[in-house]
Amino acid sequence: MPVSPKIAIIAALPREIAGLVRGTEADSSLRMQGVWLYRVEGAVVVAGGMGAGRAAVAAETALAAADVRVLISTGLAGGCAARVEAGSVMEAGVVVDVASGERFVAGSGSEVTLATAGVIASVAEKARLASNFGAALVDMEAAAVARIALARGVGFRAVKGVSDGYEFELSALAKFEGERGSFRTGAFAAYTAVRPWTWGKAIELGRGSAKALEGLEAVLRGVVAEG
Repeated sequence: MPVSPKIAIIAALPREIAGLVRGTEADSSLRMQGVWLYRVEGAVVVAGGMGAGRAAVAAETALAAADVRVLISTGLAGGCAARVEAGSVMEAGVVVDVASGERFVAGSGSEVTLATAGVIASVAEKARLASNFGAALVDMEAAAVARIALARGVGFRAVKGVSDGYEFELSALAKFEGERGSFRTGAFAAYTAVRPWTWGKAIELGRGSAKALEGLEAVLRGVVAEG
């Protein structure tokens, strides 16, 4: 009998875990619910959509699928501090829920603080999060995963790839959230194609995201290998 994975890796979008699950198939019974669950050697990997609600669904699905001992919130995050470079990979030691003020300790021992907000953060919001919470990073899901880990008595980590720096903003992104926390990539591409003034920002974001996801895959493979 195969050993049940001890690690569950929770992301928002399938593209954030695409490299990690290459060559495997998502559980077909869950895809209609907007949940992409993969099993790789040593881990169950789930993408459940953007936002706290969808992250909670993904985490609970992972816990139901295997004897999970550690939940890892992963995917892309924005930088809130000048020292945080687009394309880098960082692990948080503390996650702050911006809405409630709750603080969750992650298992890494890192001094990096990740703020979880309800929307894609603007430049002004990034600055506020850095000032009020000491945040180096911002995402939309980690606090929800941390809350479930605490409630279920399992470990928690947050490992993020940095898609954009503290001075980056592309406000149009918020318009393209689809059903169940998906991102309407085709609609965003069509929107951008006819607005040349957005091309530079879109290219910058694309490059930062691609580099971050490549590094994130390598880090997560190492975490899984270590068990």
